[in-house]
Amino acid sequence: MKKFMQKKFFLSFIIWIYSATLFSQESVIPTPQWRPLYHFTPLKNWTNDPNGLIYINGVYHLYNQQNPFENKWGHMSWGHATSSDLVNWKHLPIAMPEAITNNGKNTTWRFSGCAVLDKNNTSGLCKNGSCIVAIYTADQPDLKKESQFIAYSNDGGMHFTQYAGNPVIDLHMKDFRDPNVTWNNQLKKWLMVVSLPQENKVRFYASGNLKNWDLLSEFGNAGLKDGIWECPSFFQLPVEGHPGKKKWVLMTSFGSSRGTMMQYFVGNFDGKNFTNDNPPDSAFLVDNGDCFYAAIPWNNLPDNQNIFIGWMVPPSRETFPWRGQMSIPRDLSLRETKNGTRLFQEPAAVIKNKLSKLSGNSVIELKSIPVNSLEENIFKGKNIRGNSYWLEAELSVPVNGIAGFKIAQKKDKNNKIIAETVIGYDASKHQLYVDRTNAGNEKINRDKLIQTAGVMDSEGEIKLEILFDKSSLEVFINNGEKVLTTYVYPDNDAGLISAFSVGGKTSIQSLKFWNLSKIK
Repeated sequence: MKKFMQKKFFLSFIIWIYSATLFSQESVIPTPQWRPLYHFTPLKNWTNDPNGLIYINGVYHLYNQQNPFENKWGHMSWGHATSSDLVNWKHLPIAMPEAITNNGKNTTWRFSGCAVLDKNNTSGLCKNGSCIVAIYTADQPDLKKESQFIAYSNDGGMHFTQYAGNPVIDLHMKDFRDPNVTWNNQLKKWLMVVSLPQENKVRFYASGNLKNWDLLSEFGNAGLKDGIWECPSFFQLPVEGHPGKKKWVLMTSFGSSRGTMMQYFVGNFDGKNFTNDNPPDSAFLVDNGDCFYAAIPWNNLPDNQNIFIGWMVPPSRETFPWRGQMSIPRDLSLRETKNGTRLFQEPAAVIKNKLSKLSGNSVIELKSIPVNSLEENIFKGKNIRGNSYWLEAELSVPVNGIAGFKIAQKKDKNNKIIAETVIGYDASKHQLYVDRTNAGNEKINRDKLIQTAGVMDSEGEIKLEILFDKSSLEVFINNGEKVLTTYVYPDNDAGLISAFSVGGKTSIQSLKFWNLSKIK
């Protein structure tokens, strides 16, 4: 995403999503009604890719691409926030600012990357036996070059010192970025995956000291093409229900004139090459929405945790004094399906447990609720408002029926609905959809008003987790089989919720609603 925004002529993709952000007059009207309560946003100014995700001593560190000066992309630096529960974040000073040298003639922007805990001081940069080492892309627009730098912190990640021998990998290329590094037990070395965006490839490197890197192999020309690959990550997961079986997952973000999205590949790694289990042209989306991008996992998590977080790409001109936010942190798993081994994502258990406690008495539970009409107020008398909540429901939909929920509804003085976002399941098509056609404002992508996600046939049974947080909407389907993430910008008085059913009677077998509008 970084180079797209810097090189506005590079692809028509920029025009599609960023032209308004870069070239329109910046809005300065505060929009507190759209600031999420349980999703991360910076206090002010622009943010994009999550960087340097690392867990140390019970604390989750979130670094992020940030503009310290303006509410638009530029001056790329590493922002920093920490949390013990993934809900409440402590905003810290910029950890790694841009560098301006040669009397202002040369700029080094700190593009995306990762951070590792060098427990055994393999780098020789640690003062007290261990330290945090960041591996990231140095973008040098004056030199028309991107290369990989490292920096180290001996104060718990608050400040970083640049390694005197930078760059550690330099191909003298304009587009070569987003290294993601983990410790590999098979190699007994650090393993890096890094992107060659225009070539639609990633490269694998290995190092014993985080300074000297040896090329292992390349993987590419698969999945989504005719755009760019960015922000790769590479990790191993157990396959649930198959003791001892593990697979490697390679993720890349993809940007093109079609929009922003993420893809993943499942396969094996022999210490040098990654082998894809599926045909080269197979493209499996990480998220079926229009704004989920640049997601990477946390490093150094306890053995039973596999959590990642992504950037929700903002439409233009929508929020102030901040722009951009992160998705909900998600637990990752691999499961066998009739179509093969697939990635599943669910809201991170650590955050769900925390939010359940924070919601206190604001929890509603319903069972066996019949829905027979286009609009049925199943929350009658419950005073459901606030547009920050978590709704979990299991529905039994007629074979040829369509059912679901209508959220962020607004009525006129005649009690007629004039705005709403529809989340529905079409049982005949085995398809979940989000329809923002009548969402009520002009701050969303007009060519992405209806978004869909196909799911496996479950004979009309569908489980939904709807996470709505002021402006962000994430829908998790069938325990994480599919996810659809997007934005909605409702008016202050658009806070009603109803259920609907078309083509027969739907039964809401169970429903749980956490009202989170007053958690902070």
